[in-house]
Parts: sequence; C-alpha cells; structure tokens
Amino acid sequence: MAPRPTRRLHLAEPSAGDESLIAQIQNAVRARRHDRLSVATFAEGQWQTAHFGASDALDYEIGSVTKTFTASLLALAIARGEVAAQTPVGELLELGSSPAAALALGDIATQTSGLPRLPVSFAELRRGARAARTGLDPYIATVPELVAQAAATPLGRAGTFNYSNLGFAVLGQALAAAAGTSYSALVEERIAVPLGLSATRSAATVAELPADAATGFDARGRVVAPWAMNAYGPAGNIRSTLPDMMRYTQAQLDGSAPGQDATTPRVSVPKMGRIGYAWLTSPVGVTWHNGMTGGFASFVGFDRQRSRAVVVLSNTAVSVDALALSLIADR
Repeated sequence: MAPRPTRRLHLAEPSAGDESLIAQIQNAVRARRHDRLSVATFAEGQWQTAHFGASDALDYEIGSVTKTFTASLLALAIARGEVAAQTPVGELLELGSSPAAALALGDIATQTSGLPRLPVSFAELRRGARAARTGLDPYIATVPELVAQAAATPLGRAGTFNYSNLGFAVLGQALAAAAGTSYSALVEERIAVPLGLSATRSAATVAELPADAATGFDARGRVVAPWAMNAYGPAGNIRSTLPDMMRYTQAQLDGSAPGQDATTPRVSVPKMGRIGYAWLTSPVGVTWHNGMTGGFASFVGFDRQRSRAVVVLSNTAVSVDALALSLIADR
C-alpha cells in the first residue's frame, strides 16, 4: 500500500478577520495540530470572524453537526404530521420483526433508543479499521444494507444515553422515506433553501461533490478521502462554509430555524446536562454539537440567555471543542 500524501501541520497563513479574535485563537490552539481554520463568534449583537489559510468560500465537512440537521428534519416532520415522536421506525423502514423496528423516532433522536454507536458486526469493525489505515470513508453501506445492519444489531438498554451514528443514519433515512424523497433532497428543501444556505449540501457519494471540495487531514497530517457516507449521511456527511454555518447558528439562537423544537432539552445526560433531538445543553446553558470525520473537525454552539454563539470549522481531525467553549465563555 502506497503511503498517503502528508502535509506538515501548522496553523495556516495568511490570517484574515477580526484582529482580537485572531490573536485569541493563536493563543488558544497548538499551531502544529491544525491547518486551515475558520471561526466565528457572536456577542453583543454582532458576529466576528477569523480565517487561517481559508476564506468564506471554503467548504468543510461538519461531521456530526449534521445530526442537528437530521434532528430539525424530525421536528419539522412532526409539525407537518408526517410522523410523531413515538412513531416506530419499523413503520417507515423494512426492519421486519427485529427489535429495532419498535424503536420510537424520538428516542433515536435523543440517543436513548438502545442502538449502539455502530453495527455489531465483525465485517464492519474490520472495514472501519481498514479505512482508518488507508484514509478512506468507512461508511459505504447502501440504504438496504443500513436497514439490514440495524435489523441484525442487538440493542442496549433503552432510556440510557448511548451516542449512535447507526441510530441517526436510520432516523434520517426513515424521515426521507416518510417524505418520499432522499435525505439530501430533504436537507436542501426544508433547511438549506429556507435559511439561504447556498453552500450547504449533503452529498451521499463522492461523485456528487464539487471538484474543488476542500481536502481534510488526519492528526498526523495525512490526506483523508472525503466522507460522503452513503446511507450513513444523516449522521455526518454535510459540507458547509463559515457564512452558512453562521446563518444556521444565528437561526438556532434567535428561534427562527426550521425545526426549532429540536433544540428543546428533553432527557438528562449524566455529566453533560440535557439532550433534545441531537442538541446537547450544558448545565451552564450552552446548547451545542460537535463533529469529526477522518479529516475535519467542527463545533457549533449558542447560549440564548446570554445571546452568544460560536462556530469553529477545521480541516484536520483534531478536536476544536476546547477552543469553541473558551470563545463562547464570558470574556
């Protein structure tokens, strides 16, 4: 196997944007753990931005922040009368008499359904390990294959928080089935177009990505292939830009986002606060979600009480959580 192309990681130049925010970021991060970075903060009624080697046009994989889009689609589908929070997923996907068929959509969305993070399958574990070595997208299942995986997967304890990519993949595909369309089309029609997110897309295959899609790197600076994620797209395949994610986060903050009810806290999560549909709300009132793919990391958060928000997008698979939380905290 040929070695992957590697980049020496260093916080990219040039920087552009608000000088005080640029300085704060430079002081907060380890420069040799990052490459391109785009950050926005909202406080006192205005946004400030900072780019490092990037621009407003650069598209990032937002990873599991995608789950908040899927959560909004659930809230919208409930409001439209297409489904209910208690609708069994087996009414929408052909899960037969499997234990997964009886799972309620709302329980999947709050990560308390009992579905594990990934299918319990030696073949899937081997595929994931191979993808980690080669830098390829580990999520290649088609929708029928995803449904078969869910049907064959033993469930954990219902009512207990258990973060599940499998669950959100199933949830997103179930909502698409209820609407008679694809997940990608559902994101565009019900969230991207209403909010004017012109650079935000869910592409289920690499062939659907633009030729100039940004490249991601792992923590060692090795090139990672794009994660389109196929049927697992609802768990993490959306790509977006800083301006679009600012607009998306602003809508969550001011309550104008489609499917706004997704952010409402519903279930207590030990040591973390409470969870709504995907969105976590910390004990200090920050509602947030993070994301990571093989080559990108992200964080989106907001605090309605203090009218503050933050967006951090990175093209390296290194957590940006600490940076984001420091930026949304009182200064």
